[in-house]
Amino acid sequence: MSKKDKKKKNENETNKDNDLSTAEEKHGHICTPPEVVEVRPKVLDCDVVRFQNNKEKWVAFVGLLDGYPYEIFTGLQDDDEGIVLPKSVTKGKVIKQTNPDGTHRYDFQFENKRGYKTTVEGLSEKFNPEYWNYAKLISGVLRYRMPIDHVIHLVGSLQLNDESINTWKNGVERALKKYVTDGTNASGQTCPMCGQETLVYQEGCLICTNCGASRCG
Repeated sequence: MSKKDKKKKNENETNKDNDLSTAEEKHGHICTPPEVVEVRPKVLDCDVVRFQNNKEKWVAFVGLLDGYPYEIFTGLQDDDEGIVLPKSVTKGKVIKQTNPDGTHRYDFQFENKRGYKTTVEGLSEKFNPEYWNYAKLISGVLRYRMPIDHVIHLVGSLQLNDESINTWKNGVERALKKYVTDGTNASGQTCPMCGQETLVYQEGCLICTNCGASRCG
């Protein structure tokens, strides 16, 4: 092999190594997972959001960390196996408890009008298991700090055939809308009145900045 061929071969190998190094660097950067800085406290503040769909009463418990939605549990309020709360209850605490067998459960605690604390144990046992599993997935997304409007869009894009599950999905969207910063653009959504992509969130509602149409809930 001539000196010229050897030189060319060495250059090719060097370039190949550089390409591999660059690819590894890019790959390593892309695969770095986001970090969840906060560890869930045992007790979280909680907002109670009620809504009605198809004449059914629903309730959502939104656990808050530093005022930001961290987890959400929702289901039928007046079901035989569901939860019945006084209408005056709008806030409380979600408490994570450890059972004797090492599993965890979530309790909801609130104060009644007389100031006495009342605890509803085992939220997961009160709701339909399917709703609970979907809620766990959405709570996982919230904990990684995905913007709330993106979470709402994600929930809205779920293709669910069961009517009751779609009712649940609509309720989750309603519950989360109140936490979207006013003025945030509703990306990808068009106004049903004028057809323009000019919808923004305002006090939990969608407002069209072009024609003034609004939609709440």
